[in-house]
Amino acid sequence: LVVLGLVSVGAALAARTDAPAATVDVTFVDPEKFTDAKEDSMESAKGRDALLDQLKQHLVTHGARFLAPNQRLEIKVTDVDLAGDFEPWRGPNFQDIRIVKDIYPPRMKLEFRFLGADGKVLSEGKRELSDLAFLMSVAMPTSDPLRYDKELLNNWLRREFKRPS
Repeated sequence: LVVLGLVSVGAALAARTDAPAATVDVTFVDPEKFTDAKEDSMESAKGRDALLDQLKQHLVTHGARFLAPNQRLEIKVTDVDLAGDFEPWRGPNFQDIRIVKDIYPPRMKLEFRFLGADGKVLSEGKRELSDLAFLMSVAMPTSDPLRYDKELLNNWLRREFKRPS
């Protein structure tokens, strides 16, 4: 079992407010076995880790927005299949270009535990995320190569967790 990275947002949020910060922890479980988490057609651990780190930072930052002070969200990502794919049959000029088509939607599998300020589990579960209509969304910024994958995570966070009042 290989686990890649664990990041918390607690300190960053504590600096912005007097209330005790919410915490989001993200772990990637066996990332070398993920369906597609590579930056080019020749997968490298360095490239994969860089992409996953961007997704992790996104989850940490955006996930904290849905938590009340002292709440904690633990996320274990068990598979990633990024939007788009490489089509090497297009020739050597396209070897490292990710082609984004509706037949290559973003998909992720994850497990989560959502803990209240008292440490009790408020909710937990496994989710298989997918967005077959991802090209119909307005994922921003358009310059971000992971915009569809991040939007998939945003949609899950909005559906799964309510913003604190």
